[in-house]
This record gives sequence, structure tokens and C-alpha cells, in this order.
Amino acid sequence: MEYTVIAESSGDSLHPITAQLVGAASALGSSPTVVVPGGVGADEAASIAGVSKVVSVVGDCFVTFDGGAWATAIASQCSGVVLAGATPIGREVASRVAAKRGVPIVQDATGLAAGITITRPIYSGKAVETSTVTGECVITLRANAFEAAGAGGSAAVNVVDQSADVGIAVKEAIAKASERLDVSEADIIISGGRGIGQKENFAHLEEVADMIGAAVGASRAVVDEWGMPHSMQVGQTGKTVTPSLYIAVGISGAIQHLAGMRSSKYIVAINKDPDAPIFGVADYGIVATWEEAVPALKAALAAL
Repeated sequence: MEYTVIAESSGDSLHPITAQLVGAASALGSSPTVVVPGGVGADEAASIAGVSKVVSVVGDCFVTFDGGAWATAIASQCSGVVLAGATPIGREVASRVAAKRGVPIVQDATGLAAGITITRPIYSGKAVETSTVTGECVITLRANAFEAAGAGGSAAVNVVDQSADVGIAVKEAIAKASERLDVSEADIIISGGRGIGQKENFAHLEEVADMIGAAVGASRAVVDEWGMPHSMQVGQTGKTVTPSLYIAVGISGAIQHLAGMRSSKYIVAINKDPDAPIFGVADYGIVATWEEAVPALKAALAAL
């Protein structure tokens, strides 16, 4: 079966999820074609190991984001099994490409196996669904759930000039000023809950985050009660994250929070209650107060 990867960009370069999509296709024995909307990062895509060719689709419609126009422009370049990122942009473009091609779509996959067997969390992460798709389809893959392909590729880049009518035009996008990583994009996250006592104690988590290049997250309880920014909230009513490492400090593990982070590759829980539900999903657990554990963590990191 032929595989096509829809690349995603971040600024002037490829989003890391693109290499993860290629890695997922390569793990199934495919050498995928990478379609690059707007041509941003086409040369970078060509250098990913395992890519057979890159199709750089350029046109006026890519100046701003319009999911319908993008899908119209790239749909003809997508064939076989199409993989895209389960990101806000990826989900929209993928669903529109699937509709235009008249094929099924499966969103938010966390596992792929031969025969196009797909696993994904359902019911806010309380269960895992396994389904099999035969024939052509579109699948979006959750970030950090698949091993990224390495560098060293030298695929040819073909440029296709293909535009489409734009229904929605973004005149200006203003990013909120922030010195910290967004939890939805971070590879490492350290999050705090009510167990850390008060809002001011998040400064200790920020110190750890600065040492390891992590984002700082929060549970819904502290966002609601302490006025933390909603952009930090991890959970069912916040952001779903899939980092390589998730450190939960003083978070008991309500089901709404677990739904947003339980697909993390490794989970470290720090909580003084040995019966806290967070330990049920943690790979490593530390029964201690944050006052005992966080300073020890900072000291260990500083010694590295």
C-alpha cells in the first residue's frame, strides 16, 4: 500500500510531527511521499530518512490558512493511506482531504500495525479502541506517539503550482507573548496541582523547567482556583498532551486530568498520598511532598 504524509510547518521550518509521520509509515515498510502545503520546509522534508519523494504544493491560497482551500489544492497529490498530524491544522486538512477523496478517516491514532490496524484512545482516555481499515484512508497520528524518522535522506523535490479559492482569510495572527514553551508542543512537561500549596510555588517548577527545557502545565483545580492561565491547563477541558516525559507534582489524578496526559511516553508522579490515582498511570512514582522532592530533583539536575 502506498503512503502519503501531509507535512506540517511551524514558522519557517517543519513541525517535528512530520518526521514522526514518516517514521510511522517507515515502520510499516513504506517509503512515503511527503506533500508539503505551501512549500514551507520542502528541502527539510527531503532530508528525512525513508522519504521517497517530496511534492511541494505552492499557490496563493497558502498565504493564510484556509482548511478548505488547502485540502482542495493538495488532495490530488494524496494517494493510498494518507497520514497527517492530530493537530488543529492537521485534523482539519485531513478531514477535508478524506471528504474530497471519498475515503474514511480515523482521528488521533496512537498506534499503527500492519494491515492498517489502528489503536486510539476513546471516552476521554478511559478505553482504547482497535480498528482495522482496508483500502485507502486518512489517519491522523497523535504527536510524540511514534518514533521520528532520522536524517540522512536525499529525496527529490517536485514543485506543483496549485491554488484554490480561499473562503476564509486570516488578516493578521498575533501570538500571545510568552517566554515559555506551550504545553501542547513541548517534549517535556512538568505540571503542578493543588498539592504544591499555593500559586507562588509554581516558581519552583519553573526553575526545573528551565533546567531541562520543559513547559510548565497545571491541573484544572489550580487554573480555576488560583487564576493560572488556561493555556497551561492539561486535561479534558484543557489541552491534550503527549510529551516524552510528563512530571506531575501534587496532582492527585482526577479522570479529567488523566484524559489529557495519560498517553505521555513516560509519566513521573510526585504525591504525598500513596493511594493517589495518578500512581495508577505513572511509570515512576515518588511518595513525598513537593517540598521534599522538587529541591532534590533540582539538586540532581544541577549535578549533571
